[in-house]
Amino acid sequence: MAMTTYKRDNQLIFRMGFTMLLLAFLFIGFLYFLFAMGFSPIFILAIAIFMAGFQYFYSDKMVLKTTGAKIVTPDQEPKLHKLIDDLCNTSKLPKPKHIAIMDTPVPNAFATGRNPKNAVIAVTKGLLNKLNQKELEAVLAHELSHVKNRDIMVLTWASIIVIMAGYLMQMLFWMSLFGGFGGGGRSRNGGQAMLIMMAIWIGTIIVYFIAQMLIMTLSRYRELAADRGAAMITGNPMDLASALKKIEQEVSNTPEKQVRNVEHASAFFIIPAIKSNFIASLMSSHPNTEKRIQKLRDMKKTYSSSKQEYTKFNIDISKK
Repeated sequence: MAMTTYKRDNQLIFRMGFTMLLLAFLFIGFLYFLFAMGFSPIFILAIAIFMAGFQYFYSDKMVLKTTGAKIVTPDQEPKLHKLIDDLCNTSKLPKPKHIAIMDTPVPNAFATGRNPKNAVIAVTKGLLNKLNQKELEAVLAHELSHVKNRDIMVLTWASIIVIMAGYLMQMLFWMSLFGGFGGGGRSRNGGQAMLIMMAIWIGTIIVYFIAQMLIMTLSRYRELAADRGAAMITGNPMDLASALKKIEQEVSNTPEKQVRNVEHASAFFIIPAIKSNFIASLMSSHPNTEKRIQKLRDMKKTYSSSKQEYTKFNIDISKK
């Protein structure tokens, strides 16, 4: 197992940066819109930051509790811990704080935690039973790449606008139920207040859905980046490609009742535990599996081609 250098994916880097820039513009525009409507968003922003902060600092505990994943020691799972130890040495990352196992036959894995020192990596029993060692290494390397890239931090703070808009939508909804939009009832000022609040509500709904789409787009790019990271750590993109294909097939063949039991954790998994359709793929936090496999194939081809050119160059130099 050795760290391998692949050509930078500048398109992926640009797309991630551009998506984050769009989110920043949307956030600033939303704040400006609320101020222009005479609504001070400071309280809502403070609530959103508090909620995001709570999620950021306690995500590992919350995810372990909601998924039912149980922490395992090196004595309980020596092979799993050994694999992760080797991958951490290769990637020069500290070992995750906890290693956990979910008791489900659905093959999958996830990583969470606010930084490398407080990370958690969890795998399902189905994953341990269905994958060979190389495939399992590749999946664990993918999860370690999420930790290395600090994806939990990036996506948590990027989600502030979604949290803010969602909270405001709920607040306005309850205000409308209790007559908060009309204020003065039949008075002219009451009518204007109702129009302003309706405009804020509609604007907030639009911002919420645009922000949600951008967050999902960013999440898909982060998955592709983690795939690249896994290929670099293991040195073979096709190990992860094989694992992704096998996991997707196993998820598709798993009885729907068992899949539904873990659907709530789909956003964390390496492959979503959902039955795919057009709307689900549009709002998915993960890119299409075929697209991911093709990207990994392209990495393999590029590396092989570069290696051949390097070898040829050395041979030509030695002849001179």
